[in-house]
Amino acid sequence: MGDPKKSRKQYSRPRSPWRGDQLAQELYTLGTFGLRNKRELWKAQTVLSSVRKQARTLLAATEAVRLREEPKLLASLRRRGLTKEGATLDDILSLTVEDVLARRLQSMVFKKGFAVSPLHARQLITHGHVSVGDRKITVPGYMVESQEEDSLAVKGNSQAPQPEQPAPPAEAVAEAIQK
Repeated sequence: MGDPKKSRKQYSRPRSPWRGDQLAQELYTLGTFGLRNKRELWKAQTVLSSVRKQARTLLAATEAVRLREEPKLLASLRRRGLTKEGATLDDILSLTVEDVLARRLQSMVFKKGFAVSPLHARQLITHGHVSVGDRKITVPGYMVESQEEDSLAVKGNSQAPQPEQPAPPAEAVAEAIQK
């Protein structure tokens, strides 16, 4: 265990940070998901790297170890919302950093329609307008688990736009007018 006061880095920097294609890809990803800096991207890449490393290790392990450890890894990823029911180790190896970033609270708030942009979603979260279940979460990088996804809500007194209700069918509108 370590001393809780001495935290360690949760990310690793790229080995060659000045490659043009890598810089362009990072900048595109930062803009798409509304990340504050590259450190947030590197954290997601590190999470993905560790999960993929576990999958590769299990593929190379003996049958007994694999039968014992594979369901644990798959259940953990299913709970986090990174894989679906019935996924295999090959599905884990095909995960991308976009899959990990899509599970952040900031991305989920934008995707659900509570915000008009990813940066607006970040602002709503940091100002305390978003709750997950009955807890107010103020961390945009909070990883939303699959069972928490339906309990996302914006406070009632917030100025945030509420998600639009689907328009009723034209027949229902015509019936209501005739009555």
